[in-house]
Amino acid sequence: MTVDQFAARIATVRRRFLSTLEGKIADTYAALPNLSGDGSAVGETYRRIHGIVGVGPTVGLAATGRAAREVENVLLPAYRAERGLHAEELDTLRGALHALREAAKQDLDTFASVR
Repeated sequence: MTVDQFAARIATVRRRFLSTLEGKIADTYAALPNLSGDGSAVGETYRRIHGIVGVGPTVGLAATGRAAREVENVLLPAYRAERGLHAEELDTLRGALHALREAAKQDLDTFASVR
């Protein structure tokens, strides 16, 4: 595989990832009221964010990846314990999620012309 072929494949993955990023963040905001429940919503939300943590930096969205890691770090203790979030964790999550949304907006703007 040549460098050009590899770059083209990464660009394709980046485009797909970018096309779903805003929806994943919106879904996480929508899940906020359910995250203090029995933990099932935490697991789903953790997996959604974990995907952003893994793929974002790989396709060149470093700021989004870092911000998603912060969201993931808030979710991780509850996810591991299979429980809902405590009130203070939920407050911290809201702040981290806001930072993720802002980082994603910047990355989306950066790559808008590349799409």
